[in-house]
Amino acid sequence: MLQNQKLIIIDGSSGIGLETAKQAIALGAEVIIASRSEHKLLSAKEQLGPKAAAYTLDTTDERQVQAFFEKVGAFDHLVVSAAETSGGPFLQTDTAQARKLFENKFWGQYYAAKYGAPNISKNGSITLFSGVVAYKAMVGSSALGAINAAVSNLGQTLALELAPIRVNIVFPGIIDTPSRSKMPEDARNQFYETVAGKLPVKRVGKAEDVAQSVLYLIQNGFVTGTVLHVEGGHILT
Repeated sequence: MLQNQKLIIIDGSSGIGLETAKQAIALGAEVIIASRSEHKLLSAKEQLGPKAAAYTLDTTDERQVQAFFEKVGAFDHLVVSAAETSGGPFLQTDTAQARKLFENKFWGQYYAAKYGAPNISKNGSITLFSGVVAYKAMVGSSALGAINAAVSNLGQTLALELAPIRVNIVFPGIIDTPSRSKMPEDARNQFYETVAGKLPVKRVGKAEDVAQSVLYLIQNGFVTGTVLHVEGGHILT
């Protein structure tokens, strides 16, 4: 249970982050969610109820991240649910697009850990997000794969440097969340169906699957430096 525990969930206004917030509150936690979208935050806050607070935050802005953690003060657990999944052919992808991806998924998590760690209780934790292409190379995912691998290594190194604060990394596979909402519905459904057919579990993941894994890492005080695979056996295919 998470009674009297305070969680900060960055990118907590939708998808995996929002589901993690719901499950944490059900376990008794107080939750702070943060993201860029004020509209999504308002909607999420309505769903979460009185045990949640919401802040707008652009994690690519280092000073804004620093000011955010100075404002919220002491807490117990940090989750950075970065969901950026863009990509493209290496030779055809504009370098600016790759840099933007790094700013969002790597540096955003880096800043959050850097400025959040001093406020975390000694029995607390940080959970970062990597992804399946860190370990399973896929055409069109050169930048994202490199970023995910960097996040995994960052988390494991921080597990040593920030001890006794525990630091773990969640490794999602293909998850059905709003992060792919820009895809046409037919194309998105076909993509999920194709992926599901190749996986041992015969389905793509849901936000609930990943949220359960995050809550496990938060609650198990003997787990640190772990990269937890939540990908339905994708790396086996």
